[in-house]
Amino acid sequence: MLDYKKIGKKIYRERKRIGYTQEQLAEKIYVTRQAISKWECGRSMPDYDSLLNLSEIFHVSPNEIIKDIE
Repeated sequence: MLDYKKIGKKIYRERKRIGYTQEQLAEKIYVTRQAISKWECGRSMPDYDSLLNLSEIFHVSPNEIIKDIE
């Protein structure tokens, strides 16, 4: 089972690592800043297309974003 909170923490860490604000990341992957916030708080999860876009921006595989390790 996917742990949305852990996935959200990974998205947050990766976003900070590349130096993007939530707004900047949202613009890059064509979602709202609120969507990024919900993902990072673990209230929802990126859809497949957004997950692929995140993996490209973060230079990691989609699996690295969703697998259950810190």
